[in-house]
Amino acid sequence: MRTTKRKSVFVLFFLSIHALWLSGCWDRTEVNNLAIITAVGLDWTEDRQLELSVKIYLTSPSSSQQMGGFSADSGGTGLSIVRSVKGLTMAASVAQLQQVLTRKVFWGQAEVLIIGERLAKEGLAEPMEFFTRHPSPRERIQVFISKGSAKDVLQLDPPIERSIAKGLRSMAESRIGLNITMKDLMQMMAGRARAAVIPLVEIKPKQGMQEAFPFLNGTGILKNGKMVGRMNDSTTRGILWLRNEIKRATTTISPKNAKGYVSFQLLRSHTELIPHIHGDDWSITVRIDTQDDIIENTTGLDLADPKYIKELETELATGIEHRVHMALTQAQKEMKADIFGFADAFYRNYPKEWNRNKNRWDDIYPNLKVMLETEPKIYRPGMTGKNIFKSKQE
Repeated sequence: MRTTKRKSVFVLFFLSIHALWLSGCWDRTEVNNLAIITAVGLDWTEDRQLELSVKIYLTSPSSSQQMGGFSADSGGTGLSIVRSVKGLTMAASVAQLQQVLTRKVFWGQAEVLIIGERLAKEGLAEPMEFFTRHPSPRERIQVFISKGSAKDVLQLDPPIERSIAKGLRSMAESRIGLNITMKDLMQMMAGRARAAVIPLVEIKPKQGMQEAFPFLNGTGILKNGKMVGRMNDSTTRGILWLRNEIKRATTTISPKNAKGYVSFQLLRSHTELIPHIHGDDWSITVRIDTQDDIIENTTGLDLADPKYIKELETELATGIEHRVHMALTQAQKEMKADIFGFADAFYRNYPKEWNRNKNRWDDIYPNLKVMLETEPKIYRPGMTGKNIFKSKQE
C-alpha cells in the first residue's frame, strides 16, 4: 500500500514538473509582427537633423499595405520597402521610426550600415554611440560611406543579389577591398591613433538597358570621428598591404626589358610592422612577404628561365612599394591620420616610451620614417614558358 502511494506521489510530482514546460507560447513573437530591417542608412540634412533610412524586408505579400499604408512602390521594389524619418539624435529617429510603423522594429537581421558623406564629415561620434550601446544591432554589421545620400543607395536593387544589403556585404567579404564591421570601426575610433578607414560606395548611373547599381570605389579616412579625406582604389591597395588585410589581388607590371605586360595573382601575403626608437628618432620597418602566381604574359620573355623570374620578382616588389608609398604620403603628409596601426605597434614594443610620448603622437606620426622591405616570391610561372601565340607571330 505504501509502495503504491509512493508511486502515486512520484507520478504527480513528475507530471507537475513537466506541466511547467508545457505552459504554451505566451511570449512568442511572430515573424509577421516584426519590421525586419536588412539595411540602414544615415544622412545629415541641410536643417542639421539626422535622417534615418531603413530597408525593411516584407515577410508576406500583404506586408506593404500593413506598413503604415506604404506599398512596395514607395521606395522599394518586390520584397522590401525603404522608410525614412528625421530626428535630432539617433535614439529620437529610432523612436520616430517605430511610431510610423505598425510592426515592432527588429534590428537583428541588419547586414549593412551606410553613412552619407555629409554626415561622415560632420562627425560619427553621436550616431555611432547608439549602435555601441543598444543591444539589438549586431557588431558584425558591415559599414560603408556613400558618396552622396545613403538613402539613395538603399533604394537600389542589384540585379544579381536579392537585396542591396546582400550585394554590398558580398562585395566587402570578397576581400578585394576593405571589409569593415561595426566592431572594427569601434575599435579603430577608440584606439590609440583614433583614426579609421571605411570603404566608399558609389552609384553607377543608369546607362541604356543597364540599371543603376552600387559599387565600391576607394576608402574614406576618418580622424577623431570625422572624415578628413578619401583615397582611390589604387591607393586603397596600399592601405591593405600596410594593414596586413590584403587577401585577393591581381597586379600587372610592364617589364623594363620587354614590351607587353605580366600579371600576377596573389596567393598569400603577410605584413609585419617593426618599430624602432633611438633617442628622439622614431622609425618603423614594414616587411611585406608575398607569394604569387603568374596568370598572364603578353611579353616575349621566357618564364621558364630563372633569370627572368628573379627580375620579375624585383619589379613586382617595386610595384607593391609604389602603392604603399602613395597610401603613406596621403595618410601621413596630407591627412595626418594613422590608419595603419603604427601607434599600436610602438605601444606593444615600447610601452614606457609610448606612455611618455603618446600626447605627442600627432607631431611624431607625420615625420615618422617608414622603411619598406618587400620580398615577393613567384611560385608558379604558368603552364608555358614563352607566350606561344606571340612567338608564332614573331
